[in-house]
Amino acid sequence: QVQFVESGGGLVQPGGSLKLSCVVSGSTFSIYEMGWYRQAPGKQRDFVARIGTFGRTNYADSMKGRFTISRDNAKNTVYLQMNNLKPEDTAVYYCTEYSSQAYYSTPPSWGQGTQVTVSS
Repeated sequence: QVQFVESGGGLVQPGGSLKLSCVVSGSTFSIYEMGWYRQAPGKQRDFVARIGTFGRTNYADSMKGRFTISRDNAKNTVYLQMNNLKPEDTAVYYCTEYSSQAYYSTPPSWGQGTQVTVSS
């Protein structure tokens, strides 16, 4: 059973930075694409970024140029570097694996997430 442990969230002022980490267990991490999603209170969970097995990335439009997704296959870890944070980035951030055990399962399997709050 794949499991995700997200960390690195916190309270940051507008314009600040955070780096999120997600450690994955119970999976052959290196063969799957990985992604980050976020969910603000009262809203649906939205796509943030995705990284392929060879490092190809794509981002939601509002994150381009501010967020960077990366991965370390030796550590079974995916990262999300977030710069120039805005109050509208406030949400719980979740990572996922694009596999039948996680994102494509019914229902999708998620970790507990990590809270990011951007406020002065």
